[in-house]
Amino acid sequence: MAVPSEKAPEPGPLARAVSAQVKVLMAEHSITAQDLAKKAGLSRSYLGKRLRNESSFTVNDIEAICDALDVDLEYFSYEVVRRRKRGKYQEQQP
Repeated sequence: MAVPSEKAPEPGPLARAVSAQVKVLMAEHSITAQDLAKKAGLSRSYLGKRLRNESSFTVNDIEAICDALDVDLEYFSYEVVRRRKRGKYQEQQP
């Protein structure tokens, strides 16, 4: 089986909007990345790469994060789409 030699593609606008929304939720819930990783069952380095947009979150990651923060998945999705449409990928721009 061949191993891909190229680096993974950079996360696109939707992936960056997801990451930004996770950061917003972290701020709203006053939770650190380390604490969120533990509550969501993710490693700190895994979560950190996604928060820095070095890799994209999976659907399973988002589900675990929403569960950990007691956030409705529909609300999360709505906010991500709204953020993407407005081109606001930074956590400082709600």
